[in-house]
Amino acid sequence: MSDALLSTLAEALAELVTAVETSDDEDLDPDTAVKWLENTGHTLGGLGAADRRALDGLFREAALRQPPGPWREELLKVSAGFGLTEGLTGEPTDGLNGGLTGELSERLNSGLTAELTEAPHPATCDAALESARRFAETVRAADPATPVPTCPDWTLADLTRHLGTVHRWAEHLVRTRARARVLARDVPLDLPADPAAYPDWLAAGAERFAATAREADPDAPVWSPGADPHVRHYPRHVLFETLVHLADAELAVAGTAGPLDPGTAADAIDHFLGNAPYIPWIAEPLAHLDRDGAVLRLAARDTGAVWTLALGGGGFTWSRDSRDSRGIVAPRRGAEPPPDVWGDTREVVFLLPPRSPAH
Repeated sequence: MSDALLSTLAEALAELVTAVETSDDEDLDPDTAVKWLENTGHTLGGLGAADRRALDGLFREAALRQPPGPWREELLKVSAGFGLTEGLTGEPTDGLNGGLTGELSERLNSGLTAELTEAPHPATCDAALESARRFAETVRAADPATPVPTCPDWTLADLTRHLGTVHRWAEHLVRTRARARVLARDVPLDLPADPAAYPDWLAAGAERFAATAREADPDAPVWSPGADPHVRHYPRHVLFETLVHLADAELAVAGTAGPLDPGTAADAIDHFLGNAPYIPWIAEPLAHLDRDGAVLRLAARDTGAVWTLALGGGGFTWSRDSRDSRGIVAPRRGAEPPPDVWGDTREVVFLLPPRSPAH
């Protein structure tokens, strides 16, 4: 089945569901509406995790093609209403496939993603900008042809061009409130001809992105490549990319990476895990691992945070437990299995891959 046909079918289903949910009792018998939605929710609830993610993405893209207003907001609730996001981003959401009680609006307003503790939107914009400034200063005096050991076959010029592209791509999406995917090659980059000018080019793009994102409503809908189709996705996305590539640059130039705030690093890990199931080059290999039931634990000894990933259903679910850092002093035998990955939060975040061909 073609992508265009799948997208059209998803849009038709989303609009039909929304029309049923928002119809007056005089137009549609409530019992009939409840029965139809329950049956549809039960059918969709039988999909595997990978298929639920795919359908969730199609529903969100269909919603964002609509002009801003109440109708688009209702369409954005369809995916959560049918439980498609249940168990995909940390904690289960309340969905129709868990049993409809008849209070349709309450069910459909359950939200697209599990709530996570994260920094306020303006603070994340500022952190992304500060990290970009550090990156520009790190590479400004270095030879653009310097190899980057942590990015095979890349030079500092390649790394700087990539990160600067991320900033301009994200700024374009936030500024235009894009309703569908936009590729980086379709965004005006104004890339300098001389690689030696890349650091200043990157810094200018980072300033522009931070200003655009800071002035935008974080709850405004916009297409995103991950789980959260809102403006607030992008400062976190850009910050994560910048933090990891800053470490790449520092290792290439000085042989060691600089400090990283543990709280910022923990939020970056949350962001990555919440969005990884929607990234094809990560999700598709996971779907074929055939490791249902396998569990992976990542532990941060400096903060006590433990991320638990459980594979199954063609993907994975995850959760973060916060505990006193004294509770994790070393991997050891005991009632609780030792973590598979154990280190400071900054060391854990640097193990996660930020690079995506989706840009």
